[in-house]
Parts: sequence; structure tokens; C-alpha cells
Amino acid sequence: MRKVQLTETVLRDANQSLMATRLPYADYADILPVMDQAGYYSIECWGGATFDSCLRYLHEDPWERLRKLRKNLPHNKLQMLLRGQNLLGYKHYHDDVVEKFIELSIKNGIDVIRIFDALNDFRNLETALNATMKYATPNTIASGCISYTQSPVHTVNKYIQMCKELKRMGFQTICLKDMAGTMTPYEAEHLIKGIKDALGDMPLILHTHSTTGMAYMTLTKAIESGIDVIDTAASCFSGGTSQPATETMFYALQQYGIETGLNEELINQVNDYFKPIKQKYVDNGMINPKSLSTDAQALVYKVPGGMLSNMIANLTDMKAMDKFEQALAEIPAVRKDLGYPPLVTPLSQMVGNQAVTNVLLGERYKQISKEVKNYIKGEYGIAPAPVAPELLEKVLGENGEPVDCRIEDQNRTGIEFQEAAEALGDLARSEEDIMSYICYPDQTLQFLKDRKAQEENEATYTIEAM
Repeated sequence: MRKVQLTETVLRDANQSLMATRLPYADYADILPVMDQAGYYSIECWGGATFDSCLRYLHEDPWERLRKLRKNLPHNKLQMLLRGQNLLGYKHYHDDVVEKFIELSIKNGIDVIRIFDALNDFRNLETALNATMKYATPNTIASGCISYTQSPVHTVNKYIQMCKELKRMGFQTICLKDMAGTMTPYEAEHLIKGIKDALGDMPLILHTHSTTGMAYMTLTKAIESGIDVIDTAASCFSGGTSQPATETMFYALQQYGIETGLNEELINQVNDYFKPIKQKYVDNGMINPKSLSTDAQALVYKVPGGMLSNMIANLTDMKAMDKFEQALAEIPAVRKDLGYPPLVTPLSQMVGNQAVTNVLLGERYKQISKEVKNYIKGEYGIAPAPVAPELLEKVLGENGEPVDCRIEDQNRTGIEFQEAAEALGDLARSEEDIMSYICYPDQTLQFLKDRKAQEENEATYTIEAM
């Protein structure tokens, strides 16, 4: 019997897409033993924006969260999303930092490392892949990820060649990451059949979002075309800018006579647990109704769920939600000017923020962010198509040329591990603390200071109580 397995995303991408990753560990701790027995292919629970959110908003140590997840999900593969040489942020890190981060991730409990580059410049995956294989346990899986998008320069043949390259590099599985939910059933059929014909038994995964309303049709066609694993979310956290529903796809696969390995009673129990949690965040405004709806216009804008929820949050904070539609319409124009980059982190935020800036200032590119300037300079990799000449000239000067190399090979600016350790002094108690500081210096420094102050207050209270 044919088998299609499911990765559950409620602990990471589902809540990232619907509520900007503000779901604290305490909200879901009690359901982890049930999830552990449900039969998922993997549970996506770390990486992406979870690290930033833990430190900035939730006052949690992301490494401690991972250790708790590992302890309470002993029978499951824990999965993270890694932005290649960017790790979790918006810039490229040194090779030794990338290697140390992956070593610590595996040490603290990660099994599946899904590695992507926002521009599909695979030079930026090599260090992360090599480190994953170096520190691999018997459960470790290095999953090569392609950021899927449509444009005049993105074709089925181009994607097939990318998959061949990922297999040649040594990845064990390949994921097609349709972050904006714009892959159509027609595209899924031709793409997946083409990849399967080219790569044979190489396990192929499809990650998509319900943003545009295409996802269920696309997953159905993907299943018919030979997909091996699909990403889904517990149904109360599904739909809108999140993934399709786990239970719905389970029932559909049953009708096909396809085995999933899922326990029907337990996946429904998981969903029942999350229903009041979801309602709590709807009631307090953390989940915006816009994130729950279908927007077919995303087929034009190519906006992924996390980008949309962040843009809504930012415009709301600036009291500028009246500019939402105008900013949304500016996104494809900025994307074209920048050479059709896939809208995936960090490029999605960079393009989205630039579009918002263009609209709020009333003049296109009156102000260009540092990150977009670095992109134009070539510091994120090769753009899929040429950048608009006027932008090149504005950033690089009349005769300037973007670099064409792995930025790590060109310079070594940025925080080194030993430098970070010295900066933190006795605030750092572990290599994990130091790594957090390298990734998010300001947020980590504040978190570590707060941790120390809290412990000192608790110690004072204990002495006084005695």
C-alpha cells in the first residue's frame, strides 16, 4: 500500500502564519504526550521565527524550549527550518558560526533540518549541509529546500535542475516550499511528475499555504503525482495564511486508500486541545481576521502567510492600516525591480518593508533599507533576474557591479563566537547563550540580564523568608 506522511506544523509555521509566532510553550506543553503518539512524519517546532519571538516577545530561552520539546516528544522527529547561511536572521553568518549552530541544534534535540536559501543560491546551503552530516545522529535528516515562486525566469525545467543539484550535493530529502500558496494544481502535477521522473525514489515533500485557496487542490494533485510527505496543521490552526488541515487531508488520503500512519483519535484530540487556545488569541486580537481569510489576490502579490501577518501587525502598530491595499499592490512592483526574488524570509520581509516604505513616503525608493541595499550589492546571492538598472545605479553608483560570490568568501565582518563570549561575560552560561547573542544581540542581552535579575530577586526573597 502506498504511503503519504504528514508533518504537523501547529507548533511553528501554523502559528507563525496566523499570529506571528506568539504561541508560548506553556500553551501547548500538556498536549505534547498525545502528539508524540499521533504518528506524524515529523513535528515542525523550531527554527524560522520561533527563536526571535521567544527572546523578543515571550521571554523564553529558545534552547530550553527545544530541550523541553525533545523530552516530551521522544518518539517523534523534531523538525526545524534553517535559512542556510542566514541561520535565523537577515544576514549571512560565518561558516564556523553556522556549523556551531547546527551542532547545538542537533545536540539539543533537532532531527530534521530543512535548509533553504531565499534566492535558491545553493552555495549558501553547503556549510549547513556539511555541518548537518558532520554532527548527524542516526535520526538526523538533511532536507534540501527550494523556495518556490512563479516568474518569467522560474520554469519547471529550472526547478528540476535545482532538485538534481540538491541530490548531487547529498541532501536526503527535498522540499518544495510554496510559502505564498500560489502553486496551482496544474503546476504541482507537472512539477512533481517531472521531479519524480528525474530523481526516482528521492523522498519529495510539499509545503504550501492556504492563503490563496489553492492548497487543497494542489495537495490533491501532488498526491496523485507521487508526493511523499505533505505539511499540514491541526485544523483549528489551519486555513487562511496557515497550512491545510491535518484531519481533512487524513480523511481524504483514507478515501484514496493511502496509508498515513496517523492515529485518527489522537489527531482529533490534538485539534480539540488547540481550539480554546486559538479562540483566546482571536478574542484578544493576536489573530487578525485578515490572516484567517482566503485572498486570491495573493496569486498576483505572491505574499506568504508569515509576511502578510507581519505586515498587518506593523501597519497596525504604525496606525497605517488604511495603506494596506496600496502597500500590497506595491509588492509585485518591488519584486520585479529586485529581479523576482522568491518571497521567503528574509527576502519577503525585505521586499514587504520596502513596499510599505515606498507607500508611506509617497515616493518609490526615496529611502532604501540597509538589507535591500546589501541584496542589490549581491550579499545575499545571485538574483534570479537582473535588478532594475536605476536601482543598481542608486545603490552601487554609475559603474558599480554586484559581487558574485559567497559573501563568506569575500569578508569576515560580524560577531565571532569568542568575541560574543567575551561581550557577555558571566551573563552567558552556555554555548547556547552565546549563539543566541550572535543571532539576536540586543534581544538576547536583555533576556540574559532579565534572567539574572530575576534569579537575584528570587535568591533575596528566599534568604528573607528564612
